[in-house]
Formats: sequence, C-alpha cells, structure tokens
Amino acid sequence: MENKVFKLEDSVVGHIAKVLQVALLTGTDIIDHMRMIRLSDSEQGLILEEEYKSAFDGSLDTMLQNAQQKTSESE
Repeated sequence: MENKVFKLEDSVVGHIAKVLQVALLTGTDIIDHMRMIRLSDSEQGLILEEEYKSAFDGSLDTMLQNAQQKTSESE
C-alpha cells in the first residue's frame, strides 16, 4: 500500500505563522487554533479551504475593529 505524500502550499505556511501570531496576541493556546485549520487537496499541494479562510479573515477583521474601538474609547 503506497502512502500519499502531501505538501503544504506556501499560503498555508504563511497562515500557520498568522495563527501563531494570533495565539500570542490573544494569549490563547496555539493547539486550539491549529485544530481549526481546514485544508483541501490541489495540484499545488494542500491549500486553505475557502470557507475556513473566509471565516478566519472575518474574525481577524472583527478583532482589529474591536481593538481600534477600544483604543479610541480609552483616548
């Protein structure tokens, strides 16, 4: 039985770095963030699942808006 070999596409590697930064900034466990990552198989290798990517980007936007709001309230 032949094992299938998978390669992470560059955007996935970059996303993992982003997830690590979010975990450090929020003081949350990186393991929880890593478990949420969803990947799809493509010719380039494993890529981020589009629905997951949209949800992650949306949550980052919300976090940034909340941070900006808190900053402006404290000034």
